[in-house]
Amino acid sequence: MSAGWREWVGLPDLGVEHIKAKLDTGARSSALHAFDIEELERDGEQWVRFSIHPWQKTSEDASTVELPIHDRRTVRSSTGHAQQRYVVRMPLRILDQTVIAEVTLTRRDTMGFRLLIGREALRQGFLVDSGRSYLGGRPPRKVRRRNRGADPSGPGVTGGA
Repeated sequence: MSAGWREWVGLPDLGVEHIKAKLDTGARSSALHAFDIEELERDGEQWVRFSIHPWQKTSEDASTVELPIHDRRTVRSSTGHAQQRYVVRMPLRILDQTVIAEVTLTRRDTMGFRLLIGREALRQGFLVDSGRSYLGGRPPRKVRRRNRGADPSGPGVTGGA
């Protein structure tokens, strides 16, 4: 299934119907903007509680989520900085297909997108067309306006990783 380098994606288990995502074949893993990250134990298992807000440049619609910890990994950013991150498994709705992805939790305040989808998730049936965007369509204008001012597609800008 062909997808653009950026798409509107859903996070059904987190109650997020629309979040703008960068599909990045140069990144191995996926990453979600998360803050107030806290480890906890539930029924003898390790979980993580974290907060998210799906809109760029605003904290509107913030919500707190708890998921089981799938793994902990050291992830090296595109700038070479290594960071230990929690990894959770969650469904991502990309175009009209839902895939289960391993997603790392990290602060992405300065990045162009709250969600980055890497190769591990994309190899579940997606071919990224780097010259196209939003092949899965766009949400209603009202939803897009909530993400106002965050479209990094201005001249010469390729978006945050």
